[in-house]
Amino acid sequence: MAEIAAGEAPAPPPSAPPAPSTSGEISGGQPASNPPSTGSSNPPSRTTKPGVKRLVLTASVLLSFLLGLPFLLKSTEIHRSPLPSDAITALAHRLHSNPPSFPCGLHAVFLRSGSGPSDASLASRLERAISAQLQLLPAPSTAGNVSVSVTVESAGGCSSSSSVGSRWQCGVVTTADLVLGDEVFDELLHSALGSGGGEGSMVYTVVVVEIDDAEEMRVVIGKHRHAWLVGKVDEAKAVSGVGKVFVNYFMNGGIEEGETGIGKGEFMPVGSDGNVVLSFTLLNADPSGWVYDWDFEKIGERMLDPVIEALRPIAKINVESQVLYHTPKSSYSYADDKLGGNVLSTGDIPFFVNSNEWHLDTSISATGRSKVLQFVVYVPSAKECPLYLQLPDGVISKTNAFISPMWGGVLIWNPPDCSPGSRKTRGTRKKMSSQELMEALEIFIGQLRQLFGLKPSYHSQDMDMSTKFVVSEKGFTEWELDLLYRHHACSNLLSCLTTLESLSSLVHSLPRMIVMDEIGRQVELSLEAANLAQRNATLGISDSSAVSATSARALAEDAFFHPSIMSISYASIEHYFAIYMPFFAPVCLHVLLAAIKELKRHKAERAKYSAFLASRAASS
Repeated sequence: MAEIAAGEAPAPPPSAPPAPSTSGEISGGQPASNPPSTGSSNPPSRTTKPGVKRLVLTASVLLSFLLGLPFLLKSTEIHRSPLPSDAITALAHRLHSNPPSFPCGLHAVFLRSGSGPSDASLASRLERAISAQLQLLPAPSTAGNVSVSVTVESAGGCSSSSSVGSRWQCGVVTTADLVLGDEVFDELLHSALGSGGGEGSMVYTVVVVEIDDAEEMRVVIGKHRHAWLVGKVDEAKAVSGVGKVFVNYFMNGGIEEGETGIGKGEFMPVGSDGNVVLSFTLLNADPSGWVYDWDFEKIGERMLDPVIEALRPIAKINVESQVLYHTPKSSYSYADDKLGGNVLSTGDIPFFVNSNEWHLDTSISATGRSKVLQFVVYVPSAKECPLYLQLPDGVISKTNAFISPMWGGVLIWNPPDCSPGSRKTRGTRKKMSSQELMEALEIFIGQLRQLFGLKPSYHSQDMDMSTKFVVSEKGFTEWELDLLYRHHACSNLLSCLTTLESLSSLVHSLPRMIVMDEIGRQVELSLEAANLAQRNATLGISDSSAVSATSARALAEDAFFHPSIMSISYASIEHYFAIYMPFFAPVCLHVLLAAIKELKRHKAERAKYSAFLASRAASS
């Protein structure tokens, strides 16, 4: 302890430190002094300006969340290619208000046997009479305006009512050519008329050949776009016959009122992608008796090539063949001693196909939405051979075959070994002869006609005269193909419209649905093809219209069944928020509340400082 100098008084003790200020934190290091207390309960004032560091920091955190919100929405955005909904609506309006119809022409040629003059007034009178006759006959919905023209030819000259689209050449065909036969006369007419089409609407020709010594009138329907009436008839009967041939056959395909056929029901054995697979199968019910094979690749494809080419505008057809063994039928048959065999009634036909044993669906060409038509040659076992198909009226079927709509056809083929004298040849492997295979294929072509809605055979329809039909080697005549083209063009256009409307409705009902650019492009191409098909229909070009309509339907189906649509489950907007709200809502809520709290605090501190400034100004 230090000594204290003498004579010096001790230093006074240090005073206590001043009490801390109760005015809060002092900004800038400046000392603050409390104003004298007045005894009131007002909150203490602030003598320094409040800082903004905490407010800026809190606002920056909130701003970072707000700036990240667009990136979040962009990262979770659903790609939706715009669909031309207005174009789809316009197409629907056109098809409903003005259904597709194909204008065509009817050219009547009167070959008179006499040598009288052929003036234009006679041709004009016949034209008016035929036009009036057509108004009385029912026309199909696919038939548009029919332009009628008449040519009268005799030894005295040749005159026409108007300029027509037909290429009839006067003097090329005469009544003497009838002695050559109907098939030859059909080709002569075809050479004189041409195809009857060209770049415009189709023109159908009906030739009236007047023969004075004919006993009765007869009608022959050619395999092209023409027919002829032969005999001695008056003018009224000839006009009536021309109108009935044109409407009943060239327009309606021989389908009478109340019958099921093309235009009278759903006969579309074509896949939605326009592909058809014809699968031909030879079934050996019991190989222990006999085994049959065939040379289908060599004979069958050669016979079917013309059919495939004829149907190309409405379907792309592929052909396959196979041979199966141990394929018994599911139905029962009973023995008939009078026939010397077994009988299968039509009531057992629905149970004939044995789906458990007949493994027919082995096609490698049927891809996507292709349609497979099965054509089966059933070889019965030795125990039930021969097997006959009995019709409802008790008569044995001549073809021994039947069809199943939209599935195919079955032919029960009894091999030559069914005869009692040849039973010793059983147990051997044999092959169907070329003639037997060709006969079976002819039956199958007839069944294919029925599956497409045509009649297997025709008969006179209120013609009051005998009617004959020239058979085409293609299986389909040209006027029958025109019927198919018109019907399939209209059906495919309506199917295309239905698919596009369903797709548009589906897209609008699911806002979170992904719509790829490829889907939008397919819809646009489908609309272009549909518009082209409708434009060709108004011009009467049935084959081109059928091609475009098939393409339009296929593109619409491809867009509707696109893998990007089928493979994803689409949720509503509520589900979208339910996924992301648990992640972002708690954090965002706390940041927002902190920003609000800090803003309120900053305002309160500014109010205190303002009160201090006001009190100091009042005291001075």
